[in-house]
Amino acid sequence: MAASKPLWGGTALESVGFGRGSNSAQLRRYNERLVLQRLRRAGEASKADLARAADLTNTAIGAIIQKLEDQSLIVSVGKRHDGGRGQPATLLRLNPQGAYGIGVRLDRRSIETILIDFAGHAIARRAYDIVLPRPQEALALVVRDIRELLALLDRPARERFAGVGLALPYNLGAWLGRLDLPPETFAPWDEVDFARLLQEATGLPVSCENDGNAAAIAELFYGVGRRLDDFLYLFVGPAIGGGVVTGGDLLRGSHGNAGDVAVMPVGPSRLASAPRPPASGELLITRASLTALDRHLAAAGLAVGAPADAEAAFLAGHPAVTEWLEDAVDALMPSIWAAMALLDVPVVVLDADIDAGLVDALIARLGAQLAAEAPEARRPPRLVHGSFGRDAGAIGAASLPMFYSFSPRASILMRASDERGMRETLAG
Repeated sequence: MAASKPLWGGTALESVGFGRGSNSAQLRRYNERLVLQRLRRAGEASKADLARAADLTNTAIGAIIQKLEDQSLIVSVGKRHDGGRGQPATLLRLNPQGAYGIGVRLDRRSIETILIDFAGHAIARRAYDIVLPRPQEALALVVRDIRELLALLDRPARERFAGVGLALPYNLGAWLGRLDLPPETFAPWDEVDFARLLQEATGLPVSCENDGNAAAIAELFYGVGRRLDDFLYLFVGPAIGGGVVTGGDLLRGSHGNAGDVAVMPVGPSRLASAPRPPASGELLITRASLTALDRHLAAAGLAVGAPADAEAAFLAGHPAVTEWLEDAVDALMPSIWAAMALLDVPVVVLDADIDAGLVDALIARLGAQLAAEAPEARRPPRLVHGSFGRDAGAIGAASLPMFYSFSPRASILMRASDERGMRETLAG
């Protein structure tokens, strides 16, 4: 007997016998989202293309396409002539004006608010390179920016507004010594539910994830996830964040911290600029982060006050950048092999708050060392440059309401399965 496919592995549910006794509304919602995903990946496709890709009948795909067109989520873009005698096929694509989202990224050293459309295109943004102020000050600033961005949408567009996404590091008051930040500023952040405050102040629905997860969702929904279902995502910013995508869905963990590579233990840095490690040992956040790069550049006599300064040092070929790259790769190696042992994903996506070629240099060095030191019978993961650079956190935040509203996620099926199981239990 052939092995059955996982229910959430990308096949429409009417073809795998899941419908009996389960919540048909949830199954229809899953299939609608699956069609949107297939169309997002294809760019343009006909009804027949989508029916084959999602394993749906002509009747089912016709009803789904009609509903998605009525909701302005997809539009026709012309005809495709295949040279046969039949009627030319109507081509469909996602409608960029089908939905809108606002993302708020709070980092320890910056605040950014961005408005995107359904295609993930940035429409407008507000950004501040500042040490994060106290929660009420940050709230006033973000609420003002959200109102200004919403004012850019006309009434029909406002009706297709999916919500606000918030991305911020969990435990903002932690690791401050490793990040050279004042604890008195950040202590209040560990006592406040900023997502709740933001929702109350704006009256808008707010989805919240840690910044690593949010950036991974941006890649899944708008970036490499259009062709990859499984990857480890790493983002090098003032700290280092991460996320895990398996089976086309985000792996959150019980506390939302799956992929939190920053706290992985590593050996001590070889850089003279590195702080003395605590008795408990060193963590990846201290070595593979832009804070570590800035600290090393400052020790070499360079003034580093903005991300552009580190980029300029890289472009100038400053030896301190090369020294940091070597130390960061040395720290990343055991972390990545540990992640591969647990996750068995084929790809690692790397991105950073600065670039100018720095990410490609990191990928080249890391790839060579991974290949040279691969354990017996193991192949190193493929390394891929991320899609969004410094925008990853903000676009990730704005992607949250889109992802939760329009992605074919396993949780939809699990709810249907749970409800079916409950009914069967009660009937028994």
